Amino acid sequence: MRPIRIGRIAFTNILPIYHFFETEGLKVEMVPQVPSQLNRGMAAGEIDMGPISSFAYGENHHRYTLLPNLSISSKGPVRSIFLFTRQAALSDLRSARIAVTNTSATSVALLKILLQYFEGGDPEYITMPPSLEEMMEQGDAALLIGDDAVRGAWENPGYRVLDLGEEWYKRTGLDMTFAVWAVRDELIDTRRDELSAIASRLMESKEKGLGDLRPVVEEAQKRLGGDPGFWFQYYTGLCYDLGERQLEGLKAYYRYAGELGLLPKDVQIRVLDLPAGTPC
Repeated sequence: MRPIRIGRIAFTNILPIYHFFETEGLKVEMVPQVPSQLNRGMAAGEIDMGPISSFAYGENHHRYTLLPNLSISSKGPVRSIFLFTRQAALSDLRSARIAVTNTSATSVALLKILLQYFEGGDPEYITMPPSLEEMMEQGDAALLIGDDAVRGAWENPGYRVLDLGEEWYKRTGLDMTFAVWAVRDELIDTRRDELSAIASRLMESKEKGLGDLRPVVEEAQKRLGGDPGFWFQYYTGLCYDLGERQLEGLKAYYRYAGELGLLPKDVQIRVLDLPAGTPC
């Protein structure tokens, strides 16, 4: 029987969950990719389980089930999903030309919800590789996510930086769930015990990573640089659970995306019945 192929987001935001993840005794293969690649891999059956964008789950909700207690969410600022702009506020971009990263799906749809649903705008979007200066040469604003957004904020030559997690919270008062852990449904019937063991290891790794952030922060510094204070604030500002608050925000996101025609209007959130963790 082939290994279960597990996706891993190739950004530092995932470190609290995967830094201590032990695969010994598990028949698995790790697949590190950016979110858009993981989304495509899951849809094509090249990846069996792992983190995908919330948008990608909405597109394939009839084919995937969510693992419990795992997400990348925030209540307010997410600190790694930034819209760089020369304008003062989101409302100034209703008719703008906006360059959006080709590494994301959830964040691009979130930007459309914020600008089109809440601000009544109709901007033009162009999809580009994540290079801040090249994007700003083509547009009035640029959307970056993950490590690209963090680097862009550090190297910012003077643009205004809008945090989309904060912009969502201002308008809804809800958490925003950017990524979820999904499994292709066909594995649930055939390899459920293995899935349960993997989910248990992921939860153990998450609890260890969040219980003492110092090793996680050190690894993040090795990868991107920055000072420890930034990374401690970054990781403590994120929530890696999938509890009532995160699900409520996710349902609202799907509702708005459905009303704009970005996703089907009937997205059903199905969560695998496994032991619960302690919510953040």
